[in-house]
Amino acid sequence: MTTAESRARARAVADAVLYEGYLLYPYRADARKNQSRWQFGVLGPEGAAATGLGEEPALSAQCLIDPGENPQLTLAVRFLQLQRRQVVDADGTPVAELADGQRSWLSWDEAVEQEIVIGPVAPANIVRPLRIPGGTDTEPIAGRSGSTGGALVRTRLPLAGELALATDQDDGYLRLTVVLRNEGAPATDQRDAIARSLIGAHVIAEITGGQFVSLLDPPPAAAAAAGRCERRRCFPVLAAAPGDYSTLLISPIILYDHPEIAEQSAGALFDSTEIDEILTLRVLTMTDAEKAQARATDPRAADIIDRCEAMTPEAMRQLHGVLRDPHPEPARLIPAVPEGFDWWDPLADSIVRPEVDAVSVAGVLVRQGSRVRLHPSRRADAQDLFFAGKCARVVSVHEDVDGQAHVGVVLDDDPAADLHEWYGRYLYFAPDEVEPLEGPEK
Repeated sequence: MTTAESRARARAVADAVLYEGYLLYPYRADARKNQSRWQFGVLGPEGAAATGLGEEPALSAQCLIDPGENPQLTLAVRFLQLQRRQVVDADGTPVAELADGQRSWLSWDEAVEQEIVIGPVAPANIVRPLRIPGGTDTEPIAGRSGSTGGALVRTRLPLAGELALATDQDDGYLRLTVVLRNEGAPATDQRDAIARSLIGAHVIAEITGGQFVSLLDPPPAAAAAAGRCERRRCFPVLAAAPGDYSTLLISPIILYDHPEIAEQSAGALFDSTEIDEILTLRVLTMTDAEKAQARATDPRAADIIDRCEAMTPEAMRQLHGVLRDPHPEPARLIPAVPEGFDWWDPLADSIVRPEVDAVSVAGVLVRQGSRVRLHPSRRADAQDLFFAGKCARVVSVHEDVDGQAHVGVVLDDDPAADLHEWYGRYLYFAPDEVEPLEGPEK
């Protein structure tokens, strides 16, 4: 994967984070679930949390950098700025809704994407102010006769924030502390507080001349330092493709390292806890009146309705029945169950044969007769630990219904090995718990 592709992948995930919960099915302003929005990554103005008007003003995260000779950081601070859309009639009077035939316009809170890029800078103690101006825009509404029937007045309050970086050393690694804070004027009420908030706030950090260290699965040498990293109101994860440690996403939502948007997902639905197929089918069951109300609520809702209505049967089939393993690149049986066969299909029994199937471990095909050294780890119990470092002979390779491979062995120095093999009483280990004693196949 190229640098550009890896960056686009991270950006796609960040966009999903930015708009998570922005507007939920049925995508209408009158739906109860859309009366309370902006649930994730909201940084309120100073004092809003203490007075019960809004959220706390800051998020902070510590992460580890394995520095090279000249590490350089680029940080993109991203959030939504609330944009209040007020409908006014032909006399300039604010109204909740304006209708003209089958079309209608609603007063509603939209949002404008904001991004401030800082860097490249060397890791150091840095404080950078963030300033977003307010503004007012007016869009006339043309009536059926062509005359002006009213207007949409969009208003944004100015926002002020601060990004602070601090660095220190820990076990040979560089610990970076990132603090994003809202420093806007105090709010007068709840509506004012959300209008002065940074919504869906997160940070994309990229590094050259070094690499970020996973805090979820750090290398052994970094485990202690990773355990000392603290975070508040956010979750820092590696955001580029697996094997690429150049990008970190400081997310307000809990994610795995190297998250990605499903390739079958045709576009944002603003609810990543749902299944695209289910939401699409729900949208298609909406009445014409409900769809019209959704389109009037928000331009992004209109895009969802239009996209779902234009979806082809082939595109819909792409959303159905896709099962993903959350573990990247798991060891797979050779041969695996071919595409088109389910594990419960009786025909699969004639395809998968534990006595001859193999699994690749460190470039070696481990199968019946292979000799391995045992290294119990993940699922090791007290009995398994007795076998650490012992040599064994593989007698079978299996795959369970979750797609996980298991290697059955008998110990070389077990005097009852032949008896255990005859009865089928094997010891089972995961592929990453066995070390092949033969070299890689040519």
